[in-house]
Amino acid sequence: MKTLLNRARSLRNRIDFESGEYRKLAEGQYPEALFITCSDSRVVPALITGAGPGEIFELRNAGNIVPPHGKPGASGEAATIEYALEVLGVQDVVVCGHSHCGAMGAIMSGDDLSALPGVGAWLELARPRLAPVLGGPPQDPTLRDVVQLNVVNQLAALRGYPVVRKRLEAGRLRLHGWYYEVDTGRVHELDEDERFRVHAA
Repeated sequence: MKTLLNRARSLRNRIDFESGEYRKLAEGQYPEALFITCSDSRVVPALITGAGPGEIFELRNAGNIVPPHGKPGASGEAATIEYALEVLGVQDVVVCGHSHCGAMGAIMSGDDLSALPGVGAWLELARPRLAPVLGGPPQDPTLRDVVQLNVVNQLAALRGYPVVRKRLEAGRLRLHGWYYEVDTGRVHELDEDERFRVHAA
């Protein structure tokens, strides 16, 4: 923690906050995309996309899960989605899963999460829609299969939000599914056939 604290204290020495770029950020934010991904510390949206301050609006949680629209109670995810689209006017949303995902690994292996009731309840939002690949042999899914299906499922959950549906129907919103390999840096993109492909730069 001391290293992180020292970096925070020296931030003004490392970055020129007197530049026009940072002064402009104080006037408002105009991100290009809403980036929904896992809270895993190895997944860094700005590193993956090369984005600078103000370019992406982030929503992070265990397993990059989008709760179903209308779920009772307050939802930080629903609030972030609404704000990104209604207030910031974001026109692209990325749902990015990743290799070595602990959340999806726990679902896949059926881990006992009784000691982590919050985690268990949260992952239950994703578990039912992963049933097609979790049925055991002959499917015998890999973690990659589970993570990628989860991305597809979360995109479907997004389409259930009225604010998303309205913009999709008006041609004012594009949804993207990505799968990021932590150990190689490769980004696989979901195509129209719901298959993930690596696109050459």
